[in-house]
Amino acid sequence: MKVRDVMHKGVDWVSPDTPIIEIAKLMQEHDIGCIPIGEDDHLIGMVTDRDIVCKGLACENFNAERMTARDVMSEGIHCCREDDDLAKALHHMETLKIRRLPVINRSRRMVGMISLGDVGQSAPADLVTQCVKSVSAHH
Repeated sequence: MKVRDVMHKGVDWVSPDTPIIEIAKLMQEHDIGCIPIGEDDHLIGMVTDRDIVCKGLACENFNAERMTARDVMSEGIHCCREDDDLAKALHHMETLKIRRLPVINRSRRMVGMISLGDVGQSAPADLVTQCVKSVSAHH
């Protein structure tokens, strides 16, 4: 099974200057837990629902009106290719202890996102079980 068989297709990103309130509304509207952050046609980070809470809301100087993606995003992007074996992508997620992974094509363009939820719907049970155990372990 390939990553392209499981991933969500057509994912967009927002700029690092996007207010976190707007990002939270996008997450709510699309029922997703992360938003990729891009700049100058490159993926540069991710904002997760957890980032908004732990790096935003929980900060002493939290100001919802002024805080942007750049203030809370996890920098550096790990990704997989759409033609990777699903097992390889899951191993990558396990190693990094992440629940979501951007998917790129051969031209290095983001074409989708793979999440544990996507995997749970399609992958063999033994593969899902191992990945969930690893990713869910305390960091």
